[in-house]
Formats: sequence, C-alpha cells, structure tokens
Amino acid sequence: MSTPSGRKSRRADAPADEGPPYVGALLRQCLDHVRARMEADLRSAGFTDLQPVHLAVFSYPPPDGVRPSDLARRIRMSRQATNHIIGQLEALGYLERRAAKKGERRLIYLTPRSWGMVKVVHATLLKIQAEWAADIGADRFDGFMTALRRFSSRG
Repeated sequence: MSTPSGRKSRRADAPADEGPPYVGALLRQCLDHVRARMEADLRSAGFTDLQPVHLAVFSYPPPDGVRPSDLARRIRMSRQATNHIIGQLEALGYLERRAAKKGERRLIYLTPRSWGMVKVVHATLLKIQAEWAADIGADRFDGFMTALRRFSSRG
C-alpha cells in the first residue's frame, strides 16, 4: 500500500524500522523542542540572564545539596567547565556553594531565585505533556510515558 508521496505505508503489525531518523535522533528532536519551550517560557517569566548551557545544571533532579564533581558527572561535563558554569550561576544568584560544617566540602544549593526558575520549567513540562496527551490521546501518552520510564531506568 502506497501513500500519495509514494512511500509504502506500514501495517500495524509490520516491523518498526522505516529508516531514519531512528530513536536517538527522534528523542533528541523532541528534547530540542522541549528545551526551546523552556527557554521561551523562562524569558517570558523574566529569567533573561540564563544561557542554554546553564539549563543543563538544572536537569532533573535539581542540584540541591550535591558536590560539584557529582554534578559534572551527571551533566557529562568536565569538572573545570562545570565549576565555571557554577561560578556564573552563583554570580547571577541562582546557586550558592556552602559547607554544612566548617572544614567540610562545599556543596551546591539552589537559591530562592533558582527555585522560582525551576517552577517555571516544571509548569512548562506539564503544559507540553498535556499538549502531547491531547494530540495522541491520554491512553497512548500514558503508554509512551511508561515506556520512557522503563527505558530510562535501564541506565
């Protein structure tokens, strides 16, 4: 069976391999869409001083009470690059480094300003999920989320 473009349509029981883009590219394209929406909503909410690279630091879960080296591993950046970004975010009032007790290593903590930013991101993500669920149907979206959670837990 052919479509108007000449491509063969896939039967419901046919293999999923229709050629590129494959799963990695599709996930990246979805992530690019989500990031663009987050950046636009953050700018609209007054967080105009953040750069796209800064958002990596606030990936789930937010870095509240973590060591800089652990954050570097999580966001897949060198410790030097991560410390540079942490320094920028400290200067902008989004993060602070402090030790629980004198002589202990300093950990990264979110400030009230960053918690406000995290709320905007959370609201954006909920809006996107609602839009996607409305687009494909709640049951299909629930299945999609279940599959993503399953695959993401495999590490």
